[in-house]
Amino acid sequence: MKSLKRVGIGAAFAVLTVYGGLLFSLTWFLDGATLRETLLSERTLFSVRLSLTAATCATVLALLLAIPAAYALSRFMFFGKEAVETVLEFPIIVSPAALGAIILIFFNNPLGEWLEAHFLHFVFTFAGIILAQFVTILGLAVRMLRTAFDEVPVEFENIGQTLGGSPRYVFFKVTLPLARNGLIAAVILTWAKALGEFGATLMVAGSMAMRTETLPIAIFMRLSSADIEGTVGLIVILVAIGLTALYIARRLLTKRPGT
Repeated sequence: MKSLKRVGIGAAFAVLTVYGGLLFSLTWFLDGATLRETLLSERTLFSVRLSLTAATCATVLALLLAIPAAYALSRFMFFGKEAVETVLEFPIIVSPAALGAIILIFFNNPLGEWLEAHFLHFVFTFAGIILAQFVTILGLAVRMLRTAFDEVPVEFENIGQTLGGSPRYVFFKVTLPLARNGLIAAVILTWAKALGEFGATLMVAGSMAMRTETLPIAIFMRLSSADIEGTVGLIVILVAIGLTALYIARRLLTKRPGT
């Protein structure tokens, strides 16, 4: 047992070394003046605002569909359930760039062209950013929320309905509160995934400065122009936002009731 413990702890610190070492290596190119200039530039501030807004919109839209879908997958048997569960893995087995290409190709068929002309223009627009992020994170949101609902005993819902509560009332007053921790984790991680999305966004919305340049795309553009210091500055911003989100999630999840 002690040997297994040492191996496990060693592996855990090896993981920490891999990611921590990569982040620490950024300090070699981290320049205070360049970082300050990057942080305060209008283009960077626009990319940050765009990324935060798009990720929030995409997450809200994904949750509106993911919550009922995850609950159905967790609680009910229905025709096509296995097909739905299989499709949820689609964003994992297909790269984000390929997923973005699929979306872009869709808007070149008759239905996609009609939607672009009569509903909303997606290609190379803010709406395209949200769509790309939404498609990328939807499967993740459903899987995480289903896990949260699976952890809520069905017996509690049955008791609530036995006491006279309607299915809708029991869902909002019993199921959701009991799945609170999982829901919070799903929201935070889904949002963070949307914030860092790159491949699909680039394919659908492009990389137009001050228009569709999200923070990950801005990092790519800086690096493609050999601006290492500027790239590091943008990476620091993205990592800081992501770590802040994870810290908030941990605080919410570990906060004791009544404190």
